[in-house]
Amino acid sequence: MVAGDRSFSVILQDILRNFQEMIRAEVKLVKLEFRDEAAKAKHSVQLLGAGAVFALFATLFLLLSSMFALALVIPIWAAALALGGILAIVGTALLKAGLRHFRQFKEGAESEWAKQQLR
Repeated sequence: MVAGDRSFSVILQDILRNFQEMIRAEVKLVKLEFRDEAAKAKHSVQLLGAGAVFALFATLFLLLSSMFALALVIPIWAAALALGGILAIVGTALLKAGLRHFRQFKEGAESEWAKQQLR
């Protein structure tokens, strides 16, 4: 069969088949690239997690040493209470700031969504 003898439907089927093969190959390539990037990201996340755990323990030990240093001046229960009170105040302030920021972000996102709906 000469190329000029092929019907339009056969040519169209060949084009579609080639297109499908190209799409499959691209999807396979994207999957492989994603796996490679995910493996790199996994290692980074593990290092970040380990660093966060060590930083948390370091913070706890620094707080304990602060409490024991205060205990040289006041009773240990008062040192623990004072340090706990300071941490509670700082934690509450951070939580309030985070909630305020989240609400502003949420309101901004809702406002942007409403604007998009009106367009």
